[in-house]
Amino acid sequence: MSTTTGQVIRCKAAVAWEAGKPLVIEQVEVAPPQKMEVRIKILFTSLCHTDVYFWEAKGQNPVFPRILGHEAGGVVESVGEGVTDLQPGDHVLPVFTGECKECAHCKSEESNMCDLLRINTDRGVMLHDQKSRFSINGKPIFHFVGTSTFSEYTVVHVGCLAKINPLAPLDKVCVLSCGISTGLGATLNVAKPKKGSSVAVFGLGAVGLAAAEGARIAGASRIIGVDLNANRFELAKKFGVTEFVNPKDYKKPVQEVIAEMTNGGVDRSVECTGHIDAMISAFECVHDGWGVAVLVGVPHKDAVFKTGPMNLLNERTLKGTFFGNYKPRSDIPSVVEKYMNKELELEKFITHEVPFSEINKAFDLMLSGEGLRCIIRMDA
Repeated sequence: MSTTTGQVIRCKAAVAWEAGKPLVIEQVEVAPPQKMEVRIKILFTSLCHTDVYFWEAKGQNPVFPRILGHEAGGVVESVGEGVTDLQPGDHVLPVFTGECKECAHCKSEESNMCDLLRINTDRGVMLHDQKSRFSINGKPIFHFVGTSTFSEYTVVHVGCLAKINPLAPLDKVCVLSCGISTGLGATLNVAKPKKGSSVAVFGLGAVGLAAAEGARIAGASRIIGVDLNANRFELAKKFGVTEFVNPKDYKKPVQEVIAEMTNGGVDRSVECTGHIDAMISAFECVHDGWGVAVLVGVPHKDAVFKTGPMNLLNERTLKGTFFGNYKPRSDIPSVVEKYMNKELELEKFITHEVPFSEINKAFDLMLSGEGLRCIIRMDA
């Protein structure tokens, strides 16, 4: 039994006190886990663009002070009432969405959009009692997407934790708890390209390159990367991308360029930018009769998707996906095993590493567009 079980833990956390201001390393109190909750020690976390988006708080409700962070790996310290499938010492990946295993979505083989635990970016408290488990001198500090991994200890609902192989290196597999699984699953679980097929990937950031990696694993023979930043093309070759298209180089719509390159269109496309024009292009560039386009990027809330109905009637399929259609508890452990079996390469996604004390450097790297994933070592 851990000596900290049932006790308040005092530890370091990076607190976002207000929008766009550097995070401050503070001493915080982390309360014990309540019903169906787990307290975990975070060993490694990484920065995802979603953290930066909510830190900037330009397009949504500002919720501050807050502990951000949602891509991470850690070890269970203690469990709350009712938790039976995790125990202290288990290795886990916290996930921004969850799997209660009870609702209609969780019982469906087709959906991973749990009614109870699907992402809620406005909620800064735990579901059980609508209170935060973090405080500084008695003043609550809000949670972020149920994970708040920019803290040495955090409290998470049991349904948002994937129990993984304890031999998996947490400093590598932590990136599977958000962006990499999102892109990989969009291709493998939703687009499902056949061996020898052609795939276009729009947006070559971490999620898009994970989608390309999925196409490589599936055996696609042509993987066309589409991006406005030509600097991304060289790196993308490591992820199986075979050809590149920069829409800025052409006077005609990029969907027409791709259709000409592929004798009528690609077999599959995966859109990872969230820009509405790229979404429309991704759909209109797939081949009639069998083409499938998958939307991954999150658009502006007022964006409208417009295309001619004949594009659908001519047997093109448009799909959307959330977290790569992976159920966090049921499916993510097997994605970790893909890495352990050397089917999936994660090292190439990790381009930087900083100690926790320099977490703001990770934000600077992402804002300048440098690298893909920056690992933050909590013990350093």
